[in-house]
Amino acid sequence: MTYPQVAILHYTVPPIIGGVEAVIQAHTKSFLRAGYPITIIAGRGEKTALPPGAEFALIPEVDSQHPDIEPLSAELEEGRVPAAFEPAVNRLIEALSPMVEQYDHLLVHNILTKHFNLPLTAALHHLVDGGVIKHCIAWCHDITWTSPNSRSKVHPGYPWDLLRTQHPRMTYVAVSQQRQQAMAALFECPPEQIQVIYNGVEAELLLGLSGQGQELARRLALLQSDLILIMPVRVTQAKNIEYSLQLLAHLKQSGYRAKLIVTGPPDPHDARTMAYFHSLQALRQELDLEAEMHFIYESGPDPDHPFLIGAEVVADLLRLSDILLMPSHREGFGMPILEAGLLGIPVICTSIPAQEIGGQDITLISTDQEPGQVAGQILTWAAQNPIHRLRQRVRQNFTWEAIFHQDIEPLLRR
Repeated sequence: MTYPQVAILHYTVPPIIGGVEAVIQAHTKSFLRAGYPITIIAGRGEKTALPPGAEFALIPEVDSQHPDIEPLSAELEEGRVPAAFEPAVNRLIEALSPMVEQYDHLLVHNILTKHFNLPLTAALHHLVDGGVIKHCIAWCHDITWTSPNSRSKVHPGYPWDLLRTQHPRMTYVAVSQQRQQAMAALFECPPEQIQVIYNGVEAELLLGLSGQGQELARRLALLQSDLILIMPVRVTQAKNIEYSLQLLAHLKQSGYRAKLIVTGPPDPHDARTMAYFHSLQALRQELDLEAEMHFIYESGPDPDHPFLIGAEVVADLLRLSDILLMPSHREGFGMPILEAGLLGIPVICTSIPAQEIGGQDITLISTDQEPGQVAGQILTWAAQNPIHRLRQRVRQNFTWEAIFHQDIEPLLRR
């Protein structure tokens, strides 16, 4: 696959700390993870502070605090266009032209709606007008013309009006519907001409996933699921894994995209345990659950070789999961109930010793209950629990990886 050439432009980038800088960092990681070459252009920053693999181009006058730009901005804020304004615009055009003409897409963060470096704003309009910038994506976090704090710093006429003018050859992105509505009113255009792309979260960082945990989450498509059920147990008949498979089948029949993860292996030296494991594989196939039910034992990089994980990765999978499921016939104690309790994960289990600690704060089931009945309880809980609903929505749609593939990458096909 041939990837388009993409660059991101902002006044500053890391190690400078700021909200926009953090978003640029996340965008950069997303492009690199998806295989795109990416260059960051800024007036201040360091290549070593950017994600490995990103290129960095320094153009000092892009910085809003550059010594040649700051005095111009001070006069502009007072409503005066200084004599040095157009020479500064021309210098920026000259500095930017050989750089930006290399790229198929230029993502410009805030510069086209904020007043911090108006010579740069004007230079970008000239470069788009002249076709030097092939496709400019104006990423608008903040808007000076509608901001109570900075509205007084812009004035009718050129160059301030550039910040409230919709350029016909630019693609505009707002970071929320509120920003979209404000920009549409400012530009006097239909809101749908401005795309909303929200900020996201880095799931791996927030969930504290190890490298192996991240790879498993991707390989098993866990973040895309509606519900993740986990059984942090070894494969033995005492664990009653067939009950969980039947329950999972009912969830699938209801149209719910659930996953079931069994973290432990069978004992390869015990013929009876291996026979049980193979019977579960056969039941999984019979119930058409091969995409939904995963034994970690067979989920490694090479499915033909057993895959074993340590306690750290089991903890990763617990933090990713929505429900701990233990329909065991018997347990010596049931330690996963305590682990789930500490992590705030709901527990569904049979009457095993550790349920004495869980008390009224866990959901007790009997193996005599129909799996479909328990599946119904889970569906009711999932529909009614706001914490789960928000968690599901965020992990499916608002991780940076999801945002990149759902929203950012399609911009590059325009």
